[in-house]
Amino acid sequence: MTKAVYFTPAARLDLIDARAWYERKARGLGERFLSEVDFQAQRIAANSSHFPLMFADVRRARLRRFPYGLFFREVDGDAYVIACFHSSRDPINWQGRI
Repeated sequence: MTKAVYFTPAARLDLIDARAWYERKARGLGERFLSEVDFQAQRIAANSSHFPLMFADVRRARLRRFPYGLFFREVDGDAYVIACFHSSRDPINWQGRI
């Protein structure tokens, strides 16, 4: 059974910022970024335990082709993405969202 995947308001802002940055770099790149996010969200929904624990009960789904990860936790059988975070940034930033 697949679970629902929800994005917190902070994670949605991360997505908006990253999409805009990629779109400024090359037309259509922002949409490809969002397509990859959607693909990983589907993988989370199908089998969230496949992804490694990164901090406490937070797991990470790495994006392909982009240096980002979706950081999520499971609550009552659903997955909540708390951050879409660039791999070179200090993880203390997203860890404050727990």
